[in-house]
Amino acid sequence: MSSPASPRPLTVALLGGGTVGSQVARIITENAHDLSERVGASVVLTAVAVRDASKERPGIPTGLLTDDAAKVAASGADIVVEVMGGIEPARSLILSAMEHGSSVVTANKALLAADGATLYEAADRNGVDLYFEAAVAGAIPLLRPLRESLAGDQVTKVLGIVNGTTNFMLTKMDEEGVDYDDVFAEADALGYLESDPSLDIDGHDAAAKAAILAELAFHTRVTLDDVYCEGISQVTADDIRAAQQMGFVIKLLAVAERAADGVIVRVHPTMLPRSHPLAAVRGAFNAVFVEAEAAGEVMFYGRGAGGAPTASAVLGDVVTAARNKVSGGHGPGESTYSNLPVLPIGAAVTRYYVNLAVADRPGVLASIASAFADNGVSIQVVRQDGHGDEAGLIVRTHLASDAALRATVDHLSQLDTVKRVLGVMRVEGEAGA
Repeated sequence: MSSPASPRPLTVALLGGGTVGSQVARIITENAHDLSERVGASVVLTAVAVRDASKERPGIPTGLLTDDAAKVAASGADIVVEVMGGIEPARSLILSAMEHGSSVVTANKALLAADGATLYEAADRNGVDLYFEAAVAGAIPLLRPLRESLAGDQVTKVLGIVNGTTNFMLTKMDEEGVDYDDVFAEADALGYLESDPSLDIDGHDAAAKAAILAELAFHTRVTLDDVYCEGISQVTADDIRAAQQMGFVIKLLAVAERAADGVIVRVHPTMLPRSHPLAAVRGAFNAVFVEAEAAGEVMFYGRGAGGAPTASAVLGDVVTAARNKVSGGHGPGESTYSNLPVLPIGAAVTRYYVNLAVADRPGVLASIASAFADNGVSIQVVRQDGHGDEAGLIVRTHLASDAALRATVDHLSQLDTVKRVLGVMRVEGEAGA
């Protein structure tokens, strides 16, 4: 009997040859034999589209470099990998690749959060796959477990440290007492900040990832515009000190949660008890904590950025898409059957920390307690700081809606016993929260 013919080689084309793209190219070329064994057919890199094809790029054979990204996208490669970033021309190139029969692997969180629906629809229309494990938390295997391993469960909440730069900065502020301006300068010197630092500092990078996580977790279409976003630039040394004294640590969290009548997605600085698993995530590491009805609490931890870690996630998707090509199958498409409304931040219910500079005179505490009570916010703990001109009160609340807390803060700002509202921060991770 004659043996079956070997499957034809599978072709892979790259859009982008920077930090991540060069690592993807290196792994494909150096690990060709292993990839072939895992896929069931040889995997061949055919082209790498870059802005400047004359520039030497370690890890990428010179003969594969081209500055004609449109030609690469339309080449009909079995798999097109997009690691360029940004909305355009990435979106147009991905759509062209799909129209020419290519499955697509992308690490483009900004595009997925802004217009993932268009990509999903094009993949379905053209009978190809769309994978994007590398778009959130780098090397951490996170999106596939959400989309597949927990598909039979009901996720109730996702808490994530998904931006390594801000976690590095907040860790330094907590552990070394470094001021915000100094730690910003250090992060910049180390190359941790995006070319536009606001993407990190103002929470936009984390918000894009939160939208992707929420859509997968709750089977509801969520875009970047649906995510409430607040950065870390207003976190002060006083906030850090107060958190330490109460047994908390401050993290920039992406939070996606299922409420009674919809989904709420938010990114903001958050106080976490030091006993919470996410509180121990230090430096530039990422971690995502998932709460589900049957599975309970599950945490994913690892390096969330960098060329090699991100390339690892990209190659995992390449292998999956290649196996589908060999078997003639397809991966899961968009799942938005729940179609839950995305609710505004005012509907969020959590606990709060409020730091007040107050007049040191009789009746202050009573007037402040009354402001909380009048707006339906119950006080859990009050601590006084200082005396005289330096008098202050730190208040932690029981569960309350964000809208009620905002009304309380407005009320406090109008009291003659309150000099200034110094800080307001949400508190997560306490029992019953």
